[in-house]
This record gives sequence, structure tokens and C-alpha cells, in this order.
Amino acid sequence: MEKKYDIIIIGAGPSGLTAGIYASRAGMSVAIIEMRFAGGQITSAENVENYPGFSEISGVDLSMKMQEQAEKCGAVMVYDTVTSTDVTGKEKLVTISSGDVLSARAIIICAGANARKIGISSEDKFIGRGVSYCALCDGAFYKDKKVIVIGGGNTAIGDALYITKFASKVTLVHRRDQFRATKTELDKLYASNIEVVTDNVVKEIFGDKKIESVDLENVKTGEVKRVDVDGVFVAIGQIPQGTEIALEVERNNLGYIIADEHMQTNVDGVFVAGDIREKKVRQVVTAVSDGAIASEMAVLYLQ
Repeated sequence: MEKKYDIIIIGAGPSGLTAGIYASRAGMSVAIIEMRFAGGQITSAENVENYPGFSEISGVDLSMKMQEQAEKCGAVMVYDTVTSTDVTGKEKLVTISSGDVLSARAIIICAGANARKIGISSEDKFIGRGVSYCALCDGAFYKDKKVIVIGGGNTAIGDALYITKFASKVTLVHRRDQFRATKTELDKLYASNIEVVTDNVVKEIFGDKKIESVDLENVKTGEVKRVDVDGVFVAIGQIPQGTEIALEVERNNLGYIIADEHMQTNVDGVFVAGDIREKKVRQVVTAVSDGAIASEMAVLYLQ
């Protein structure tokens, strides 16, 4: 069955929902395709403190407000997985797993990015049994436990601070001796009781049915130290999702979609917004900015 829209948006994170709001308000018929749930990665944030208009709001609440507004404006939510696309013609075609084909004259790709794995052989074995990529989702399971958080950016520090509410000990492990985090987050880190271990990586994870210990390797000296832990939270960056979507669209060597300042890709009628776009800063506020620009440009393209 084919369903026609003016604009199809792939992904319902902050960029996709914002694009849906702006495009719908411009009088366009809009479908937002989302494979899981609206909000994307922001739903894993316990508190968002840097989004204008809210001194503090949970990621779930913020995303729900965005979704409600998009639907109120007229955007249609389609919860399904994109299986194939054809964006070369004037009519862009998106096939979803139900078998339906959605068509539109413009597409905005807002597929986002996923958590990057540490890449050791034992990692997958312990996913859900001690290895986690979402502190908000799983932090409460580690009450009075020992936990390691891996990473050196704002996300890693925020995850470590959050888990201190539950765990008896939190250790932040970073492979370098300098952090990428902002001064505000670093001040919070050094004012906490979190143990900081720099110049180290997790070399291996051990345990039977759940994590019991890890080996930490000093990247400068090669020294390996075994540490008893109950959980490992990974926060070392992202990899773009939807690399199988719109294969005709130009991407960089990391898989992020290349676009100009108007969010226009190299394919006419195909725009991009949010974390999947090649850029330096990935925050909620930059995602919604991308979404607003992409939808406005898509509307102009259609007109």
C-alpha cells in the first residue's frame, strides 16, 4: 500500500520532531518514521539543564512535549523500520517493514547516532549482564555496587555523577590524561567522590553469569591491573545510524551525512538534521536548530 505525503522525516529525535513541527505548521502533510520511540538519545538523560526555556527537565519529558506538539500541528507518527529507500526520482520512496511504501517529494533524514562500543571480545557477552550504554536506564540496578564508567566527555561525566546516587563506588576510566568535557562538568566531577583513572582502557571483562571484574591496562606503561566491579557503563561517543538509508547521499569516512548550511545533501529534495549530520557540536539545541532549518528549506524546495 502506498501512502503519499509532502515530506517524510526519518527519525523522531529532537531534530525530527522539530522538523515535523515546522513543516506541519507550513501546511505540509508530514509523516515521521521512528523505529523505537520518540525522543532518541535524549530520553536517556535524567536532567537536561542547557535547553533554553527549561532550567531543568528530564529528557523523557522534553521529548514527550516535542512529540505532542508535532502531532498537534498535524504530523503523523509511523512506528516502523525503514527497509529500503529510493530517493533518486522526483518522488522519494520509503519502504517500511510492514510492506507499506511511503512517498513524498522531500525527505529529511534524522536517523541520529548510536552509542559506540569499546570493541573487546567479551563486551557483547555481558551486554545486559553488567555492560550498559545507558546510565539512566540501568543505573538504579547498581545500588551499593561497584561501577566503572568509560569515557572522557560530558556524557561520561554526567553518567558517572548520576550513578553515584546508587553505587557504593564509581570509577571514571579515560584512555587519555585530558578530558573533552566542559569546565562545568569537570568541576562537578572533581567535587564528587568519583575515582578518576586516566591513561587506562578496559582490556577485558570477566565473570560467569554477570560481570565480576575487569582488566585495566595503562596505555603508557602497559601495566595491567585487575579490578573487582559489578558494572561497566560505556560512554565513548557515537556512530551514525541509518547508514543503509538513502545510499545515494554523500557521507564522510565515519558515515555522517554531508550537507550545506541549509541542510541540503548532494541529492535534490533530500535534507538532513541532527546527530547523523557531519558537524562539530551535537546537542539537543543544535539538533532542533537543524530540524527547523531542514524543514524550512524542504518547504521552500517544494514550493
